Amino acid sequence: MLRFLRTLVSRRGQTDKHPVVPPPAAQEEERLVLSAFATFDSDEFTARTGYIVQNHEYFLQAVIHRSYLQLCPPGQVQSNERMEFLGDSVLNQIVAEYLYDTFPDAEEGALSKMRSRLVSRYALAECARRLQLEDFLLLSPSAHHSIIEGSESILVDAVEAFVAAIYLDGGYSGARTFVRQHLLNFYDNDRMAIDDNFKSRLLEFTQGRGMGTPRYTTIDESGPDHNPVFTVEVQVGGMPVGNGQGGNKKTAEQNAAARALSYLQTMENATPASTH
Repeated sequence: MLRFLRTLVSRRGQTDKHPVVPPPAAQEEERLVLSAFATFDSDEFTARTGYIVQNHEYFLQAVIHRSYLQLCPPGQVQSNERMEFLGDSVLNQIVAEYLYDTFPDAEEGALSKMRSRLVSRYALAECARRLQLEDFLLLSPSAHHSIIEGSESILVDAVEAFVAAIYLDGGYSGARTFVRQHLLNFYDNDRMAIDDNFKSRLLEFTQGRGMGTPRYTTIDESGPDHNPVFTVEVQVGGMPVGNGQGGNKKTAEQNAAARALSYLQTMENATPASTH
C-alpha cells in the first residue's frame, strides 16, 4: 500500500522515522492527518536495495511527489523535482561510463542508442516496479490511482530521485553500485542491442517501401497536471495506421509508432496470401 495511505496510520513511536512536515496549526481533519508527518522507512529500503542510508533528509526529500504538496500547509515542504533533475544527470553519467567500459569497440552512435534504452521510461519504470519503490512515495490519492492504472511517469521520476538521494548520501560510488545492481545487471548485451526506437524503425520501414514519412498528431490530452495522458495518432500516406498513449508526447509517439509498425508489417505479410 502506498505511503499516502500509511500517513493515515502514522507510526509515531518508531525512532528511525524522522518527521519532516510539522503539524499545521489549523486544518481540516483529513488534511491535518495526511500532512502531519512525512517518513522514510530506511530499514525497508535497505532490505530491498542493499543500500544503507546515512542521512535520512536526502531520502525524505526524494519521496515527496509534487501531488502531495496539495495536502500540506503551503510553503512547508518541497517536492522531489530537484532531486529528479540531479538524479537524471548522475544516472546518465553512470550508464555512459558503464557502456564505455563494456563495449570498447562500439562507436559513439551505438553507445548513444544503448544509453537511451537503459535510461528509457520503460527501463526505469521496470526497475521501480521490481523494487516496489512506490511504497516509499508520498502521493495524493489521484497520483496513487494513476500508478494503479499503469502510469509510468511517477515511477520513472522516483528512480531518478532515489539515485540523487544515494549520490548525495553515499557519493558517486554508492549511486553507481545501486544503478548497476538494480538496472544494468538486468540488461545483457543482447537485450541492450535491441532497437526499441519504434519511430526510427517505422520511418525506415515506410521510406524503404516508398510510403513517405509518418506524420504524428496529438489528438487528445487528458488527466491532471501532475500526470497528463497524451494520445497521439500516426498517419502514413494520409491514412491513420496506429495510435498510442503516454505520460508525454514522446512516449505517446513511440507507442503509436510501435502499433503502426506492427499493423503495417501484418498487412504486408498478409498481402501475398490475399492475392492468390
